[in-house]
Amino acid sequence: MATGAVPPGRLRRRLTVAFVLVAGISAGVLAGGSYLMLRQARLDGSVQRAAADARYQLVLAGQFVPLTDGRRAELLASFEGSGRHVLLVAGDTEASNPAYDPRPGRELRDAVAQGQLGYERSGGDGRPHLLVVGGRIPGSTAELYAVTDEDDLMGGLEQLRTALAISWVAVVTLAAVVGHTLARRTLEPVGRASTAARAVAEGLLATRLPVRGRDEFSDWAAAFNEMAQALQNKIDDLSRAEARERRFTADVAHELRTPVTALVAAASLLADQLDALPGDARRAAELLVADVVRLRALVEELMEISRLDAGREPLAVGLVHALGLLRDLVDAHGWSDRVRVDGDAVTVRTDPRRLERVLANLVGNAVAHGEGELRARVTVAGPLLVYEVSDQGPGIAPEHLPHLFDRFYKADPARSGRGSGLGLAIARENARLLGARLTVQSILGVGTTFRLALPMDGAP
Repeated sequence: MATGAVPPGRLRRRLTVAFVLVAGISAGVLAGGSYLMLRQARLDGSVQRAAADARYQLVLAGQFVPLTDGRRAELLASFEGSGRHVLLVAGDTEASNPAYDPRPGRELRDAVAQGQLGYERSGGDGRPHLLVVGGRIPGSTAELYAVTDEDDLMGGLEQLRTALAISWVAVVTLAAVVGHTLARRTLEPVGRASTAARAVAEGLLATRLPVRGRDEFSDWAAAFNEMAQALQNKIDDLSRAEARERRFTADVAHELRTPVTALVAAASLLADQLDALPGDARRAAELLVADVVRLRALVEELMEISRLDAGREPLAVGLVHALGLLRDLVDAHGWSDRVRVDGDAVTVRTDPRRLERVLANLVGNAVAHGEGELRARVTVAGPLLVYEVSDQGPGIAPEHLPHLFDRFYKADPARSGRGSGLGLAIARENARLLGARLTVQSILGVGTTFRLALPMDGAP
């Protein structure tokens, strides 16, 4: 039964993140919107107050017209004495207080030159925050700019922003804790089910889920347990059927061996007398001899696949000249006029008999079904020795490739011929014993390539 703690999964993290995002975005939008609205209201209020005060100051400044040097100094001293910092632009720019001496920008100067009341802000980055509101003095071309210190206003807004940020962090943290807790409690049964499913996939068919309560997860757990039990029963049935099939194959091969041996002997005698037979009888005798040869090959393949299944095929590892073995095999079967052999002359530690068995099947398959240039090549790819056998035949349809190494499987007639369907299965089993990997690539109308990659340092 699957029990114990369930490690956090991606779905739990996603739900937690989603919960945090919803809470964080909602709180962030609310806090940010509130801050921006309040900030704008405070800044607009400051501008309105400064503009009203500037209009009053411009009326007062009109009393000093005409602005002689003495009157200019008197005007600046009068405003500074009343606690107001101003800039007077009458040719030159003079400040009532050198500590509050911002230079009006081009846009503000242009607005004032047109007879309008304008404003701008300056400062920040360690400098005082100043609001400059200016206009033209009545009855004069001189300009007067009132300077308001907004450090207290900006400081208050900064404190408000900090408080809202801290509140937002607190909301997000609380949302993360709540979301994680809810996701963990909600998805814990899902995690247990995932762990149980992986255990079943690994072959632990006795895995079951605890059934607690009467909610949807309990129904799910009960259904999973029923599925696991049915799967276990089915796999047990398949295992028994496979064992029976293998025993049947071994028994059939064993029982056929003796009569087939007798048939082969009789067929050999008949083959020696073919020339003495009349035409019709000779044709029938030739077919009989050919079928007996095929029957003997089939029995030998059945015997070999039975020994492989029983694990009674030990390895005899030794040093093998990879290219020489391939050339000797092609010459021995009389394929040298059709198959071009080339590659690296290297030595490998492996079982030569099994390696030859695999290569004979691959090259023979290419000779039987291939067209155009047939090529068998040996190369070294890092720690692997690679044999490639390619042909330019009609190719194999993609739907057949996954089953090509299955026992008794035949593709379309153009590729299957009169074979038993065991050759590639035997080749794959021998490759597995050598610690090698046998693969195939094929393109319709282009050709087929079988690739055998085995370790250079010997079979496992």
